[in-house]
Amino acid sequence: MQRSIAKRPALILGSLLVLAAGCAGPAEREAREAVADAERQYVRRPSAETPDSPPVPALGEDATLQDCLAYAARNNPGLAAALERWKAEVERIPQARTLPDPSLNYDLEAMQDSRQHMVTLNQTFPWFEKLSLRAAVAREEAEAARQRYQAEKLNLDFRVKDAYYEYYYLGRAIAVVRENRDLVKYLEEVVRTRYKAAAAGHPDVIRAQVELGKLDDQLRSLEDLHKPALARLNAALNRPAASPLAWPPSAPYEAVGADDVEILARLAEENPDLKAMDHEIARERRSVDLAGKDYLPDWMVGAGYMSERMSGDGTDEGVTVMTGITLPIWREKYAAGVREAQARHEAALRARTDRANALGAEVQMVLYRVRDAARKINLYHDTLLPKARESLKATEAAYRAGQATFTDLVDAERVLLEFRLASERALADHAQRRAELEMLVGREIPRTAPISPESANPENEHKQPKGEVP
Repeated sequence: MQRSIAKRPALILGSLLVLAAGCAGPAEREAREAVADAERQYVRRPSAETPDSPPVPALGEDATLQDCLAYAARNNPGLAAALERWKAEVERIPQARTLPDPSLNYDLEAMQDSRQHMVTLNQTFPWFEKLSLRAAVAREEAEAARQRYQAEKLNLDFRVKDAYYEYYYLGRAIAVVRENRDLVKYLEEVVRTRYKAAAAGHPDVIRAQVELGKLDDQLRSLEDLHKPALARLNAALNRPAASPLAWPPSAPYEAVGADDVEILARLAEENPDLKAMDHEIARERRSVDLAGKDYLPDWMVGAGYMSERMSGDGTDEGVTVMTGITLPIWREKYAAGVREAQARHEAALRARTDRANALGAEVQMVLYRVRDAARKINLYHDTLLPKARESLKATEAAYRAGQATFTDLVDAERVLLEFRLASERALADHAQRRAELEMLVGREIPRTAPISPESANPENEHKQPKGEVP
């Protein structure tokens, strides 16, 4: 009978522990599922691939931008690190909502004519809502880490696109300069022919050779830039710096299909940095509530079993049940804790406002650069390039007829080269700034129907020369 009575307090205490510890709620399960989904979709673990992980695309000579983006998402260590930080914050939720460890004590009291053994089990229970508030703080921190991960994913996409379009521009610049060098070689032959016929002077021949030397130097500089540009793209892809990659075939010109007001509204709603700061504000607000609970006591419940053996009188057994509370008497300490939490909450609010202002200004500048690049693309394709080609043809014909100088011919060639390079630069800039805009806003920006290189340029200038695989 005594033994069954002795078990009852321990059973009651154990039941309280199970009920208080609880289990994972819907929010915690959703957080774990979101982490697992992100890991399956993006981050590769070479030592532990899951069966349903998508294959990592190979980057061959015909790799597209989408291939590069998928490859980077599955291989970039920075994105993997952001995921691990998110996972770590999710694992803090069960730690925050769980009771402190119980304590198990054993006491032995030995006297001349008796021995007393006592085993006690004690559990501290935080005051009502303390555990739930701690769990809420941890959940908000996990959601902030989730948004930081999304921001890292968007940033990675932008770095890949930015390097990809810069690599595209370099390939086009090399091709354009080569074509202009070939043009100057042709003009040099024209000058030599006229010189032999005494229709041109020797200074014209020298001028053609000087111009050809300048183009050779410009071409070598661009070709030397190939390795750094390729290394920059490979760095985002987590590949060796010298890993070969074909020149990107094109950079589609797609105008932004949303006005400034709509884009700024999307920034406020979708930017992951702002979303993360919203969760950090919520975390600090919960922390203020939690700090206020320090004024309230925690309580303790314990149960024990005691056995006393007296010399000559047999054994006496019994059970003990105890309870107690902490004494929150250091009021200034708790007041300081509340003030600290309030200050952190206010700081989070101010930081969010400051970040929103900075992002708004940054988006306005990027929008200007997008519009400026689009204006230049249209200007060069519709007006300047056709007129520069027409001018070069007319100047060449006039030179052959003796009505223009070779200096006029070289100037016309330089203008055409300058316009062609500026046109390619504007096309790459537009694609880069559009990618930057999507990173800042946090989602894809609506676009108009893409303008094909053929329609934008009748001479199909945007296609890379075939066989150009560095």
